[in-house]
Amino acid sequence: MAANTQEFSSVWTRPQRERRDQPALSREQIVSEALALLDTEGYDALSMRKLGTRLNAGATSLYTHVTNKDEILELAIDEAFNDVRLPDTIDPANWRADLLTLGSDVRTAVLSHPWISTAMTGAGLAYLGPNLMRLSEGMFAILEAAGFDDTSADRAANAFWSYTFGATSGETAMLTTIARSGLSDQEYMAKFMDMAERVTRAYPRIARRYDVYRNLDVVQSREDFFMEELQLILDGLEVRRTRGTGK
Repeated sequence: MAANTQEFSSVWTRPQRERRDQPALSREQIVSEALALLDTEGYDALSMRKLGTRLNAGATSLYTHVTNKDEILELAIDEAFNDVRLPDTIDPANWRADLLTLGSDVRTAVLSHPWISTAMTGAGLAYLGPNLMRLSEGMFAILEAAGFDDTSADRAANAFWSYTFGATSGETAMLTTIARSGLSDQEYMAKFMDMAERVTRAYPRIARRYDVYRNLDVVQSREDFFMEELQLILDGLEVRRTRGTGK
């Protein structure tokens, strides 16, 4: 069987080019307008033609910087995490607090750009972008300072990102459903709980939990649950760290 010699193409490794026959359309302009389009009209609205129209440029002008829509998404995804900050200094004693802050800030970024959850499923090379690389590098620095060896740090980082992106994707989907209903968060949850009460009567353990959820502040509880569940992951990482350092 012949080997597949097709090479990967990435917007992150290809040198940026400029057209000489017209004023340059910068990558920054393309990314900014793509973000605006995605934030206001959603994932399905993005196309090379539509983006070119918003930039007062033909779609062919975009091909100076990108080869397809997926590469625009890679650029836009990475830019959406531009404002997520890492600690200025790394204190080994603060590793849990630093990761909680990072998780909270990543959640905020995803919820601020709800199209990300859909886009990341088809833009695998987005993880090679400078902002996401910066965050991953910073996370490894935090874990390394805390005493994790390379293997444990790898597993810790994977668990952290899997939970953070997975949880926020589910939250984004729920928020989209609520928005389409035309109800407020609290109104939607009240109607959902009425339905859940009928469905769960034969399942007492589940029903007991839904009864507790009924009286919660919907918006605050989503944030609280995220942070508490992330804490559970950090509890497990603490056990692994302690084994590795002998503390």
